[in-house]
Amino acid sequence: VQLQASGGGLVQAGGSLRLSCAASGLTFTNYAMGWFRQAPGKEREFDFVAAITWSGGSTDYADSVKGRFTISRDNAKNTAYLQMNSLEPEDTAVYYCAPVVNTGSSWHGMGYWGKGTQVTVSS
Repeated sequence: VQLQASGGGLVQAGGSLRLSCAASGLTFTNYAMGWFRQAPGKEREFDFVAAITWSGGSTDYADSVKGRFTISRDNAKNTAYLQMNSLEPEDTAVYYCAPVVNTGSSWHGMGYWGKGTQVTVSS
């Protein structure tokens, strides 16, 4: 399984970025997909950001990004996206995508983590 996140960069507060996640080596439509992030100084913690079901029919977001971020997917391209608007310095992190499973109360990665993409928001 290969997961390649891209689209990160340096942006001023209030700006926008669109992240992409190209997946290969798995049947993409068999999996819900999610985005997680690791903030500076918290390299051992993957914080949940957003998730989307295999069909794209349902989405879920961390409270901290609701109303600002939008997750989507294109199953024909085996790609998931994260549109990030109204970015805040607190959004600075390395962002990762992963196939996910919902345990009933939270979303968890399924053990496949590719290279993340750095997002830096300046104040």
